[in-house]
Amino acid sequence: MKILFDTCVLYPTVMRQALMGACRVMSWDPLWSERILEEWARSAQKLGPDGEMQARAEIALLRADWPKGCVDYSERVEQRLALPDLADRHVLAAAIAGSADVIVTLNNKDFPKHILWEEGVDRIDPDRLLYDAWVAKPEAMEAVADQIVAEALRMFEQDWTRRGLFKKARLPRFAKAIAG
Repeated sequence: MKILFDTCVLYPTVMRQALMGACRVMSWDPLWSERILEEWARSAQKLGPDGEMQARAEIALLRADWPKGCVDYSERVEQRLALPDLADRHVLAAAIAGSADVIVTLNNKDFPKHILWEEGVDRIDPDRLLYDAWVAKPEAMEAVADQIVAEALRMFEQDWTRRGLFKKARLPRFAKAIAG
C-alpha cells in the first residue's frame, strides 16, 4: 500500500516514528513531497532556535530511510483540485502523483472523502492506521512501540509507559491496544 503522509502526522516525533515503524512492519510505501517536508521544517521553528535544525536533521534521516518516498507533482494538477482549504491541494496533488492509496492526516475536514474518492484516494487518521497495523501484526507493532518508548526514556527524564507516551502523542486507540 502506498501512503501519503500529511505534514501534521510527520512533525510530531512519536507519531512519525510509530507510522514509519508500521510502514516497515507492514511493507507499506510512505510518500511525501518536498513541500510537505518544508512545511514540517518551518513548523518546527516554533520550538525555538534549534527546532528547524533538528527538523531538517530528522528529514535527512527520513530521506535516507525511504529514498523513494518523495514525489513530485504537477502544479496543473494542484490547480484543478478543489478542497475546503485551498492551501491543502498540494497534499492531494502529491497523493495523486505518487499513486497513493490513502492520505494519513489529522485534518479530516480539509480532506472530504467524497472529493478524495473522485481521485482514487482515501483518507485515514494515524491512530486508526496504527491500530489496524497492530491488529494485523500485534507482536511486531508492540516491538516498534517498545523501541520508541525506550528512546523516549533515554532522552527525557520522565517514566513513560507505552500507553502514556502514545496517548500523549494523540494516538489513544493504538495506546490502549498496545498497553497490554
